[in-house]
Amino acid sequence: MLDAMSRPLQRLCVYCASNDGARPGYLAAARALGSLIAQRGLVLVYGGGRTGLMGAVADSALAAGGCVEGVMPHGLVEREVAHRELSALHVVDSMHERKAMMAEMGDAFLALPGGLGTLEELFETWTWAQLGVHNKPVGLLDVDGYWQPLLRMMEHVDREGFLRGAPQEWLVIDDDVERLLQRLEQFQSPSVRPWSRRDER
Repeated sequence: MLDAMSRPLQRLCVYCASNDGARPGYLAAARALGSLIAQRGLVLVYGGGRTGLMGAVADSALAAGGCVEGVMPHGLVEREVAHRELSALHVVDSMHERKAMMAEMGDAFLALPGGLGTLEELFETWTWAQLGVHNKPVGLLDVDGYWQPLLRMMEHVDREGFLRGAPQEWLVIDDDVERLLQRLEQFQSPSVRPWSRRDER
């Protein structure tokens, strides 16, 4: 039995790197995503930074007339990495509050290529979906095959019995920005599966 999204997609929470990465395609994808978010009338929710892929997606959304809301802890704002031209910048006390606010604000989540911070946000959001904390879509923009090694690892985790369903059941994965947003809007989350003991299988 599939559960539809609890509300329409209006605010998209994007996780991505605060640097440019090694390939020009990463920045290009971030810019394309920001423009498309604005064109579709969605609100971009992100980490509030002005550098790297974070800055690129925000700048492109703003340039296209979109609404962009950032969430950033005091410590990072004080280091002058905050984007100063956003529609709104929510300043919080800690990284935990940042992630909680972004998760609450977003109707769906999308991860661009990124490092440890992006991976942490992705896994936490995915974990919450598998635990039934939310039924919001979680997507990966697979730029130049960036996410393929991770997906192969997670398929191994699934085969070894440590995942509630294959990654493709829980994640919307695409290398095309426009198609990915359409699929996020249409996503239906799987039902949460209880764990079973080996002797019950």
